[in-house]
Amino acid sequence: QVQLVESGGGLVQAGGSLRVSCAASGRTFSSMSMAWFRQAPGKERDFVAAINWSGGRTSYADSVKGRFTISRDNAKNTMYLQMNSLKPEDTAVYYCAARRYLTVAAHPDEYNYWGQGTQVTVSS
Repeated sequence: QVQLVESGGGLVQAGGSLRVSCAASGRTFSSMSMAWFRQAPGKERDFVAAINWSGGRTSYADSVKGRFTISRDNAKNTMYLQMNSLKPEDTAVYYCAARRYLTVAAHPDEYNYWGQGTQVTVSS
């Protein structure tokens, strides 16, 4: 079993920056690929970014490409999402997810474990 706990969400003005973290425990962190998804009220859960087991391969949604950076520290069992140039449309609950495979994936059905989410609110 894997437990994922997000932290670092909050309120920020448009144009600002925020970093959210995902701490993992349980199954070997370095053997899993990880991702961030987000869900705004009344909308589906959307892919944001993914990273493979080593951190050597990443993937981003077009809406965040060039503004967000996903990374991981396998020694600390932690994944990060650095968010810059934030926009009001980035407002959502951000979820951390893990899958029992080494490669990245962009669909939520591909992920086996989920965190409880952390709220990110960007004011205009």
